[in-house]
Amino acid sequence: MGVHAALAVHPASGHGAAARIMDTVAARLRARVDRLDVLVAHSVAESRALMTSSAAEGLDVLVVLGGDGAAHQGVQFCAGTDVALGLVPSGTGNDFARALGVPSDPLAAVDALDLTARRRIDLGRVGDTWFATVLCSGFDALVNERANNLRWPSGPRRYDVAIVAELASFRARPVLIRTEHETLQLDATLVAVGNTPFYGGGVPICPQARPDSGTFDVTVVGKLPRRQLLRMLPSLRTGKHIEHPAVRTLKAESVHLDGNTWPVYADGEPLGQVPTDIRCVPGALTVVSV
Repeated sequence: MGVHAALAVHPASGHGAAARIMDTVAARLRARVDRLDVLVAHSVAESRALMTSSAAEGLDVLVVLGGDGAAHQGVQFCAGTDVALGLVPSGTGNDFARALGVPSDPLAAVDALDLTARRRIDLGRVGDTWFATVLCSGFDALVNERANNLRWPSGPRRYDVAIVAELASFRARPVLIRTEHETLQLDATLVAVGNTPFYGGGVPICPQARPDSGTFDVTVVGKLPRRQLLRMLPSLRTGKHIEHPAVRTLKAESVHLDGNTWPVYADGEPLGQVPTDIRCVPGALTVVSV
């Protein structure tokens, strides 16, 4: 039986990078499948409508050309279905693709996709929304919010600029963290709930998280003076922050956050604010192997 694939393109991803390579990616996919639908969407609603139309005709694989925001929409569509998700990264962070071992170069990525090979991975869920990478609240969520509003620079440097700007006004807040194993109450700098290790353009905030473990890795950074927080930041790029005495790591299938009104982000997308409940759903998504 032949492969029916769709290529979902978000032209604005990577400041237009997706639009520039769309035709080349489509040509390389078309040579390897029996049918390829090219779905060019400029909004979330348009994207979902096009995906639904394609799925109604027997879709096997959805390949997303874009960044983490585009991948997030692909996850919402494919989770809990038999449609496999493939990623061709062309965005700012590309953290989900990085966690799956997808090459960072988009043309190398499309060539690496084995459109007939599958594996199942876990997802996180908040209410009716799925997430694939990291849910964060606190300093990192505020940085994410600020980075989303910056026009310059692009790429991971955007997050670095947002970090410096956010440091000026940030204060630790009380937080309650309840898992199926324990309850913590503390003044915290951030809480990151990781299904995969990376956020913010390659920061391994939950360096040991694996998307097939059936559990989250939760990184909790306690209250830190601004000077100590500034000194810790470089270690985030290496994952060595988990060795800091103010950092705790937990394993959990479910997490309840409460105690303040911090914003909550997951996959770089806003998901409301604390309080919130997060659960890990094992094997919720089928992905194309590389």
